[in-house]
Parts: sequence; C-alpha cells; structure tokens
Amino acid sequence: MHFPEYRGRRSRRKATIRRMLQETHVGPQDLICPLFVADGKHVKEESAYLPGVYRYSVDRLKEPVRELAELGVGAVLLFGIPNKRDELARDAVRADGVIGRALAEIKTLAPQIVTITDVGVSAYTSHGHAGLLQHNMVDNDATLELLAEMAVIHAQRGVDFVSPAASMDGQVGFIRETLDEEGLDQVGILACSARYRSSYEQVSNPAVDGVDGVDRSTYQMDPANIREALREASMDVEEGADMLMVKPALAYLDVIVRIHNEYNVPIIGFSGSGEYQMVHAVAEKGWVDGERAMMENLLAIKRAGAEGIVTYHAFEAARVLNR
Repeated sequence: MHFPEYRGRRSRRKATIRRMLQETHVGPQDLICPLFVADGKHVKEESAYLPGVYRYSVDRLKEPVRELAELGVGAVLLFGIPNKRDELARDAVRADGVIGRALAEIKTLAPQIVTITDVGVSAYTSHGHAGLLQHNMVDNDATLELLAEMAVIHAQRGVDFVSPAASMDGQVGFIRETLDEEGLDQVGILACSARYRSSYEQVSNPAVDGVDGVDRSTYQMDPANIREALREASMDVEEGADMLMVKPALAYLDVIVRIHNEYNVPIIGFSGSGEYQMVHAVAEKGWVDGERAMMENLLAIKRAGAEGIVTYHAFEAARVLNR
C-alpha cells in the first residue's frame, strides 16, 4: 500500500492511539538499580562523579530500598565498598562482609525485590584490577577461586543472582559448579558476557573512586569486536548462565541485538556510568531535555532486545513511569 491510500499519520494523530500502538515498553519492573553499599554506619555520601548516586551504609538502606519497592523497580544490583583494599581483596570474602549484611536488610525491607550481587573484586583490590596479580598480570585461574568463594558467601546469604563481572575465562562455569557442590543450585548467574573496555564505563565511579588509570585491556573486550562477544556469550550459556549482560549498553545496541537473536536466554543491558553522566551534563547546560533523553535511551536498550536494564537513572526513570 502506498500514499495516498496509506497515511501513517492516521496512527499518530492522538496520544491515545500512539500509546495503543507503541511497540516497545519500559516499565519500572524492567529496571535494575545499582546500589553501592559501604562499610561503616550513618553513611549517605553522594558520588563525586555521578550526581544523584550515593553510597549507603547498611543502616541507611531503608530509605532507597523502600522507595524502589514503592516505585515497583524490579531489582537491585549490589556493589560492595570496603574500608580497606589490599592486593588479595580480602574484604571481598569476609564472612561478615557488607554485601551479606545488605542482603539481609533488603530481604527484610522489600523481599519482593530481586537481588543481584556484583562478583568482581576491582573495588576490593589496592591496584584496582578485577583479579589477583602475578608478575604484574592478572592471574586468571587464581582469581576464579576468589570469585567462587565470593559467590558462595553471597548465595548463602540469600541472593537471587550472582553476577560475575571480572571478565575471567571460565568464571561462569567455575562459579556454577561451586554453587552446585555447595547445595546452592537455586541461585542464578547473570553473566557479564560482553564487557567492553569502554570509555563509557572507565570513568570514575562510586565503587572505584580513587583508583585511576587502570588498564583492563588484557581481560575486557575491544570495542571493535562483535564476533568475540558472540563467542563469549556462547561459552557462558554452555557454562550455565541464566542471563547474559552487555556492558555498557547504549554504544553496543548492535551487540544486544545479535546476542538476543542468537541465544534463547534473557539479556540485560548495563547502561554505563558514562552514559548517565552525558545525559546529566548536557541537560544541565540546557542543550537537551534530560528526562526525554533518559527515557529515549532506556527505550533504545529495550528495543534492541534487553529484557532488563541496569541504570543509574533507576530512581528518576521509575518516578517518571509512575506518573
């Protein structure tokens, strides 16, 4: 059918028609809110690099968690921030660590919220790398042992999904096998399958403030590669991943599309800190409508094939969606 028989504007002329025919929908249940949990008490500290994003101590989680629950946000992704960092990331595997205490608090405050924990140690190491160093190189296999121990601790404290994000070869399979051996087979794995060495992620963030200039190119992916992302996704599915993540999301929508089309598992897009900062920066200057840009970016990630979106915009986006 061609013009004048076909007139596309007929389906756009009223807001109610446009809403009825909208192909892609984002709801609060699709959002995953990163929460940065610090050791100590009475801590609520805004990040120097991410306006509106805070570090909370466990005793201050009540306010954000209850608001997220009231807004209908689907899940939280927890990042631990220790008091001390060392070369062996000892705080990452403390039995009484901050993540375990945060999980207990969230389960009490809002048991309906899905809990996901970051299983990575860059925030716990003094050098800022995602693994243990040997001869100035990350030791892949030694790091697997550490990640598995970390995952077991989180699982024993009731997490729904662990998310290995260290970009170590074999991390999903090693963690899956360890969890199963410990009788923790109900805990799922959100694999950070395509994690790129991206400028949208490497800007300072609340988990690694103070650790700058760390080059992760030997274990995070080259932004030029997509077949490599498909190989990594395939391996993670074979190793037992329940969901796959692409990080960051917005500059890698084509990767989300390809993985979505190739593998019959849920896809999560992680909208990186750089994406959040760009929207805030240009909105502050009055160059764009920040709210519209935020929602358009989230729609793009969902339209590409992501079932869920990790975003620092979770609070403000959920408020918009609840109007």
